[in-house]
Amino acid sequence: MSSGLTPDLGDPEALARLFAPAQGEPAIGLAVSGGPDSLALLLLAHRWAGGIEHPPELFVYSLDHGLRPESGDEVAMVLARAGELNIPARGLVWTGEKPATGISEAARQARYALIGEAMHADGATLLLTAHHRQDQAETVLMRLAHGSGLEGLRGMTQFSTVEGVRVFRPLLDVEPSALAALVETAGMNPALDPSNDDVRYERVRWRKMLPSLAAQGLDGAALARFAARMGEADAALAQMAEAGFEELVRLDGFGAATLAHAALLALSPAIGRRVLGRALNIVGGRQKPRALGQVERLYDQLVARDLPRGATLMGAVIRLKGDMITLAREPGRALPEPQSLAAGSVLVWDDRFHIASTGEKGALTVSAADFMPRHRLEPLLGFKVTTPAEAIRTAPMVHDAEGRLLALGGWSFDESLKVQLLID
Repeated sequence: MSSGLTPDLGDPEALARLFAPAQGEPAIGLAVSGGPDSLALLLLAHRWAGGIEHPPELFVYSLDHGLRPESGDEVAMVLARAGELNIPARGLVWTGEKPATGISEAARQARYALIGEAMHADGATLLLTAHHRQDQAETVLMRLAHGSGLEGLRGMTQFSTVEGVRVFRPLLDVEPSALAALVETAGMNPALDPSNDDVRYERVRWRKMLPSLAAQGLDGAALARFAARMGEADAALAQMAEAGFEELVRLDGFGAATLAHAALLALSPAIGRRVLGRALNIVGGRQKPRALGQVERLYDQLVARDLPRGATLMGAVIRLKGDMITLAREPGRALPEPQSLAAGSVLVWDDRFHIASTGEKGALTVSAADFMPRHRLEPLLGFKVTTPAEAIRTAPMVHDAEGRLLALGGWSFDESLKVQLLID
């Protein structure tokens, strides 16, 4: 939890605590844009690695988004500073056409995608970013204004996965003024991005409000403490929701979920929404809601028994019939095309099923079952099939080269195949 006091960046023990979670990695990447915060990250990581035994190998990644004329020179400056510290560095370039709208999100996706590729080439397993206490404060304020729940109000976490890249933020409890002072003392001239002062961006508008809020006691340290406490509450709710999910939700071999309506109502709303959200995540193939509050609205509709016919969310079809809620994968939405499963390989299909082949049957084909009548299923499976039709249509089938059916959904009819529904 935030103490309110920024760590002493000149204290080796404080530095060791900040970077300790990265010590076990074989190689780590540093995202360095050339601004004061990221240059401070570069200096601190170099100092930390030089003071421990068996440090991870460091790599610097700096991206030219091509959105400002100065960005190329800024990348060159970062590469020069990294070279002075004897740290390998890559200058990356976002090429191609840029979108007319949503440029910030597109740039973020491009940044992590390009850095992720470079990290893979270098063997780096963790990316360090320079997000600090003020970034955390701005994030919490924005999410509060947008009506986020506890999960959002915990702000940025130390560890996360962004566009497939494992990210660690060691400086979340450090004031940006301390980082700027470090860079100034080192004699570095950081790059200044004019977009950081552009009030067309919501984050900048909140940034400009922070001094007024701090005058009333709501400073970066207070907001960081708030985020930490929300994180603790979020973790407690997650534990209770996990227990509720295990007890109340039933998942079948087709990837469909059932939950008694009365059982959902018996849970507190905070727990019930999380149980529902996890079921949607599993059934729908790990899709994210397109807007805040969509899971909350679905929960409210289920509680009130006011669910639209054929309601869909996050790649799932949701129905309420009698006292049972059913969720099944929505057909036709981003389902995989038929895929080849090489001998002795593994395939994660639709982010829902883990399919492993021992290689005894050669190359196999995995595809959606689509229209398979129940009268064909029941003799095959040996029981009456009551799962929603959508769940049958969207379950994976595995055939060999001769067209023989080797697996359907979570059931394997051949010892050379192992199929498992992914629930984590």
